[in-house]
Amino acid sequence: MNLSIIAAFAYGILAIAGGIIGYIQARSKVSLLSGSISGLLLIIAAYLQLQGQTQGLILALFVTAVLVVVFAFRLAKTRKFMPGGLMTILGVLALAIMVNQLVSVR
Repeated sequence: MNLSIIAAFAYGILAIAGGIIGYIQARSKVSLLSGSISGLLLIIAAYLQLQGQTQGLILALFVTAVLVVVFAFRLAKTRKFMPGGLMTILGVLALAIMVNQLVSVR
């Protein structure tokens, strides 16, 4: 198992957990829905990568990039580290791992 699979799976779990926490703390259905959808997409992407399908890596790259942009804007707007800053930093780290894997696949 390579690092991009672990990164996609871990970031997916964090997205789901963050959506649940956002719902519990602020009753935000948007957080719950977006966290669940993006997290599940990342877990599916990790599974596809585990099966040897390059489409899983592409899906993980796309979803992670979108989440990094969303959380970076959220951080800029709120100036609060949680959750925007943490998810941006972890997303950039996951994205770097995934891009490195994509470069070595090609």
